[in-house]
Amino acid sequence: MTKTTPPSIITLDGPAASGKSTIGRKLADALGYLFFDTGIMYRAVTWIALQFDMDLRDEDAITELAQNAQIDIHPPSVGDGRACDVIIAGRDVTWEMRSGDVDANVSVVSAYAGVRKALSERQRQIGRRGRIVMVGRDIGTVILPEADLKIYLDASAEERARRRYEEIIARGGQADYDEILNKMIERDRFDSTRAIAPLRPADDAVIIDSDKMNAEQVFERALELCNQDL
Repeated sequence: MTKTTPPSIITLDGPAASGKSTIGRKLADALGYLFFDTGIMYRAVTWIALQFDMDLRDEDAITELAQNAQIDIHPPSVGDGRACDVIIAGRDVTWEMRSGDVDANVSVVSAYAGVRKALSERQRQIGRRGRIVMVGRDIGTVILPEADLKIYLDASAEERARRRYEEIIARGGQADYDEILNKMIERDRFDSTRAIAPLRPADDAVIIDSDKMNAEQVFERALELCNQDL
């Protein structure tokens, strides 16, 4: 593939709480690109299923729903803090699918192999339009292995747990660092050992270890990568 500067398709993968969304959105804003956190597609399918009062434990039915759902992602049309517009069958549901019911059920839906396969193909179609920063856990390895630039944002479980802990405390919430760390380690284990699209850097990804970097330094490094030939 012919390289472009800046690259047209940028993937940003990494473990939970590594800062992918924060860095990805800032990078997309700097480049004037679409920011696409692929996790929102699973929220979209969950939202549709709840609208139709479907049994979320019916894997076959939820998979068929994902295969037929008309989901699209566009640059934000409203300056209300959204990263993008989520359109389902022509309707803007960007904020509607942020409900507590969706939060409570999206993990069930996202675990279905058929759902992941269907949404992966849709993610691929959207990504190939170009001028996009796509964030996830398997974008550079499975969804868009042909991407112009692949970044893998890493950090130790301890550092990611510390950041999550401080984030919760700063919002006035209650948090237990050890509990967060244990959940982080378990999530890493699950993501890296799952049979379908396990978490790992693409062979040609640029790995950014952010353990000793703040968010601004990580962003500057990512932007630097966008402006050089790799």
